[in-house]
Amino acid sequence: MKTLRCRDAGFDCNAEIHAATEDEVLQQAAVHAQTVHNVEVTPEMAGQIRTLIHDE
Repeated sequence: MKTLRCRDAGFDCNAEIHAATEDEVLQQAAVHAQTVHNVEVTPEMAGQIRTLIHDE
């Protein structure tokens, strides 16, 4: 299981995203960023976020 904490990406947010793969985490993170933080995830940002994903 892969995990991303929104707070690790620099947001004041306690959301955590859990998925089987990094790509699934990134997809869910993009939706979360858009709907909750009104932020569009660019390819460059996705590359940076990918480094924050860790195994649970």
